[in-house]
Amino acid sequence: MLRKCLFILPLLLLGVFADEKDVLELTDETFESELERHENTLVMFYAPWCGHCKRLKPEYAKAAELLIGSEPPITLAKVDCTEAGKETCNKFSVNGYPTLKIFERNELRSDYNGPREAAGIVKYMKSQVGPASQELTSEKAHKTFLETDEVVVIGYFEKDDSPLSAAHHTVSKKLREKVKFAHTSMKEVLDKVSHKNAIVLYRPKILQNKFEDNNIVYKGSDSISDVNEFVTKNYYGIVGVRTRDNAQDFKNPLVIAYYNVDYVKNAKGTNYWRNRILKVAKDFPAYSFAISSKDDFQHELNDFGIDYAKGDKPVILARDDKNQKFVLKDEFSVDTFEAFLKDLQAGALEPYLKSEPIPDSNTGNVKVGVAKNFDEVVVNNGKDTLIEFYAPWCGHCKKLAPVFDELGDKLVDEDIEIVKFDATANDVPAPYEVRGFPTLYWAPKDAKDNPVRYEGGRELDDFIKYIAKHSTDELKGYDRKGKALKPRTDEL
Repeated sequence: MLRKCLFILPLLLLGVFADEKDVLELTDETFESELERHENTLVMFYAPWCGHCKRLKPEYAKAAELLIGSEPPITLAKVDCTEAGKETCNKFSVNGYPTLKIFERNELRSDYNGPREAAGIVKYMKSQVGPASQELTSEKAHKTFLETDEVVVIGYFEKDDSPLSAAHHTVSKKLREKVKFAHTSMKEVLDKVSHKNAIVLYRPKILQNKFEDNNIVYKGSDSISDVNEFVTKNYYGIVGVRTRDNAQDFKNPLVIAYYNVDYVKNAKGTNYWRNRILKVAKDFPAYSFAISSKDDFQHELNDFGIDYAKGDKPVILARDDKNQKFVLKDEFSVDTFEAFLKDLQAGALEPYLKSEPIPDSNTGNVKVGVAKNFDEVVVNNGKDTLIEFYAPWCGHCKKLAPVFDELGDKLVDEDIEIVKFDATANDVPAPYEVRGFPTLYWAPKDAKDNPVRYEGGRELDDFIKYIAKHSTDELKGYDRKGKALKPRTDEL
């Protein structure tokens, strides 16, 4: 069976290797009996030669150490699929490394779809075991629950069977992977808090600031959707801490400040800049705001033409609701940031466009598209157009290149444009979506805003048949089935 490493893991701090003594080693012989002894187990199926597995191992070992004494208990284990665990790996259809699965005793509960770094593994696994909302049965438990660096949500209910309590529990099950929930109906706790029959979102001390409340109280309806919206809307606050694990939660229009974000080694320095972002961001509620580590998101900086972010000050990048890109060109300060946001809101900024130079000559039978000339060679060319989005390093693209050139030659006298576009060096315009190479689209001349993904064959005859069938006007040299027409006698 062909096996390959499936996951692209985060860059890890090489050289910081945790001891694997806390990771249980399982074999075909011990797998079921050992898992039966443990209430909840995360199992990593791996191959010793797999590079992604090697990079995951120290984070996995660190997570195992951090989970010692957790309640309910959580164990981390591993199975070598190349040696003593071959049969077990086949039983669970492991066909890529590393594969992680969650077990309750020796019963498979679910695949693991969480982060690949220690803190993320711990948080994810704690969210997967036990009740979605922890019951706080004493004032001490309440106080302990609040002593965390995470945002937490607590429901205070005089009766735990109230409609609002039911909504709280439903939402906690939906959001348990991201949010830490608890609830209480204990009189000694309710007597000490000012909120009864309410749900409260608490910001951890490390994220508290003078620009937003440290806790937010929900006393609205018992609607599940309203409670869900309350939690998701307020979870990250005015300026969220955006990581590789939660990046998908932040939607456009979005403004991101990239700098040395590190709440482990330099929380004070991280908050120094975050507070300056907050000071301005609070006045622009139409936008979402976040801070991100510039080292973790260098690929995003590259997309804005920034190869390296010098100095300690934040680099400000933004995307509007149309996904257009904007860059704060001036050095960051509260004043320059505010001016940038005012201009952005007023539509007074020129979008950044990653583009190769427009070719000096573009007279070939296959036109070269770049971001800056896309409207000219595709949108406004007045022709049906077949576009290939390619990558220079892509083997399939290299194989397709001579076929595309021949296609351009065959259709040189037709009302058809053949275009190639390097999607690694140019921003791909909407509504085109490129997730692999090559990606091809057919754009009819009267429907350029609604291109169609080309899913046909990639031989010359396949393209000609497709174009002959779908061209707005019938081709001069081919019938609708793609059969070449004989030239008229007056053309001889």
